[in-house]
Amino acid sequence: MPAIEPTGSGAARSTRASALVLAVANQKGGVGKTTTAVNLAASLAASERSTLLVDLDPQGNASSAFAILDPEVHVYDALVGECVMKDAVHPTELPHLQVVPAGQDLVGAEIELVGTDARERRLELALADLRESYEFVLIDCPPSLGLLTLNALTAADSVLIPLQCEYYALEGLARLTDTVGRVRESLNPELEIEGIVLTMLDRRNNLARQVEREVRDHFGDRVFETMIPRNVRLSEAPSHGKPVLLYDVRSRGATAYLKLADELLGRLANREDTGSALPDAAPSDGGSHGTS
Repeated sequence: MPAIEPTGSGAARSTRASALVLAVANQKGGVGKTTTAVNLAASLAASERSTLLVDLDPQGNASSAFAILDPEVHVYDALVGECVMKDAVHPTELPHLQVVPAGQDLVGAEIELVGTDARERRLELALADLRESYEFVLIDCPPSLGLLTLNALTAADSVLIPLQCEYYALEGLARLTDTVGRVRESLNPELEIEGIVLTMLDRRNNLARQVEREVRDHFGDRVFETMIPRNVRLSEAPSHGKPVLLYDVRSRGATAYLKLADELLGRLANREDTGSALPDAAPSDGGSHGTS
């Protein structure tokens, strides 16, 4: 396999004192959420950015994407206080990327956490000692808006939303942005939407092109220019226990995620240079979120 070079915009290294925590979230399953969390984390690491990927989805797909199966210590142990988070960190083939895997016990965490103190802040508290050790922490959220996702949104600085170009996509997006607003009001006033990533794009499909237009019309600069295509190599890579850039770095999927990481780094560098905030989360024209 060819060597993986750092991606190429030349964006300045962050001067952030602690990690940017990104929750990768969408309550609709099958939109490329875990694929995005895994491959964006790997691409940031390929850019020599110290990155931690936290698998908070009980399905554990982000863990198996790095061939971490049935780990002895995992994120559940840290959430319930049986260990500190750094004890659950696992290395990967990429020297700048580590993973906190999910385990079988995470399935029952939603119920078990209900009776605990600060139940919405268990992940935030567990990550506190690690934030200065990384530039990025990505959290792969469950495809639901339960207590685990609420923990991720409370711990995060911002939310990255993978959005499949399909008919019902905008309805789900409206519900998620509403949830982000509620979390901002009650638990995490600093929470922002980092951006929307269009996934599983097939430009031969008229509906996909229509959804892309509507999302860009409604959310403007919130939508990343980089789009993730449908790609066989992206689908195959998890079965080999590798992110796509270690499975086939020349594939369209690997190229797209490397570009996405580069675009994210460029956005962050630009915001730090100008001191600007993220753009408003509301749709740019206040229009309907539905497709027709």
